[in-house]
Amino acid sequence: MSKLNYEFKDKSLLELALVQSGADANHNNERLEFIGDRVLGLSVAALLYEMFPDEAEGDLARRHAMLVSTETLASVASKLGLASKVRHGHMTAGRINHVLADAMEAVFGAIFLDGGFEAARKVIVDIWRDLASADLTAPKDSKTALQEFVQKNAGGALPEYEYLEPTGAAHNPVFSVRVTAMGHSAMGTGSSKKTASIAAAEELLKILAI
Repeated sequence: MSKLNYEFKDKSLLELALVQSGADANHNNERLEFIGDRVLGLSVAALLYEMFPDEAEGDLARRHAMLVSTETLASVASKLGLASKVRHGHMTAGRINHVLADAMEAVFGAIFLDGGFEAARKVIVDIWRDLASADLTAPKDSKTALQEFVQKNAGGALPEYEYLEPTGAAHNPVFSVRVTAMGHSAMGTGSSKKTASIAAAEELLKILAI
């Protein structure tokens, strides 16, 4: 992929990285995604450690969470043109970002297997350095922001999260979470309990007009 500034020696790895499990239950990108997630996480963590030498662990962690989020990965994947290249099965519109994010991680896993960690790290850093530089103030994730708001405005109370039964196929579940605080509730969905709870917190923040 020319936009990645990386030339695959084994192009079958790239082809596999772009096959979602809904398109092929046996020959898909899930294992590459597993590796790519770790390669991306370490590469971004090291980049942030270098770029923000005076920040505490909590600030670095919030930056990291934002930079490796489904939304960020899907945005990068779209800019690289992966949306038209990924093979996927039938899915709702709400799953598109997850499919693109998973494919992006799988591509990084494929680069790691094809050229080693340094090759994958270089590709990631080339993209993520500008993303990390875009906001010099460490962000607060939605769950942290919601908790701080509720504690401040509801006498120290905490939001309550209810984790519902997952839906969808066993190999590709959709998790749902309901969060309640200050007399209001909101729902969030995602490919994991973590992403679903963050989405729920973000929706409740909108309701509470943050």
